[in-house]
Amino acid sequence: MTQPVWVCMLTYRRPEGLAEAVGLLRVQLELVPGARLLVVDNDEQPTASGAVSEAAWGDVRVRYVHEPTPGIAAARNRALAEAGPDAVVVFIDDDEQPSQRWLPTLLTCWQETGAAGVVGPVVSSFAAEPDPWITAGGFFVRLRHATGTVVTTAATNNLLLDMRQVGSLRFDLGFGLSGGSDTVFTRTLSAGGGRIVWCDEAAVHDLVPTDRATREWVRARASRIGNSDSRVQVYLAPRGRRPMARLRATVRGVVRLLGGSARVVLGSLTGSSTHHARGTRTMLRGLGMLRGAWGSYVTEYER
Repeated sequence: MTQPVWVCMLTYRRPEGLAEAVGLLRVQLELVPGARLLVVDNDEQPTASGAVSEAAWGDVRVRYVHEPTPGIAAARNRALAEAGPDAVVVFIDDDEQPSQRWLPTLLTCWQETGAAGVVGPVVSSFAAEPDPWITAGGFFVRLRHATGTVVTTAATNNLLLDMRQVGSLRFDLGFGLSGGSDTVFTRTLSAGGGRIVWCDEAAVHDLVPTDRATREWVRARASRIGNSDSRVQVYLAPRGRRPMARLRATVRGVVRLLGGSARVVLGSLTGSSTHHARGTRTMLRGLGMLRGAWGSYVTEYER
């Protein structure tokens, strides 16, 4: 492989699982000669330095950098800058575990398709059995595709980027604390002709902690997802078309709000937890979309 490969993991005040994450990714490096690991610490102080150094055991393939600028967009941009313009960058979250041949599988898909980006699935598992209402609502179920499917948007929790095709595109700092910078980035990349393909065999596993497997957390998350979706939609519209984009986002939000509310009522009347939970998810996404359409947004990564 002629291009350098950098696996990039961002971290922010999550020392308890950092050593395990570094260890698992070092195993992946063994499968791809020349690949390296970059850990970007986004805390105000370099609090992860010791944990990374200890987990690396002197492995020169592991590099730690400190990016104090608040916000996930700044940390992502730091990763791209450190990797360089000729690199293949592979993003993964610090609370995820890669499948056995995750890294070489992503790279093979990239080589075979020549895509600007390759995205793989994130599969949730739970530290403790979740509330049946959460399971019925499918709050942690993510959409999957057949390998090779072209997609126009992706998150950075399992994403390969060919920097030679990405060029000067960077993550928008205006979305650094609210979330959504990865959506803006990948939609812009796609709109500019950069193909992003799905690789269903390159899965990572997300262990959901107990404090996230709650009704309160998934409700808030549903609203944040809707909020980010419409905010990005309006932001990416050409300036002269933003009023129309705002109107479309508003209509989509109202439809989901009303449809979800009706399903919640149906679930309450019939005793169906599936209708109640899925209706709640749809309703709250619609509410979040309405807020985002008119410039109100949630700071998911607020310090």
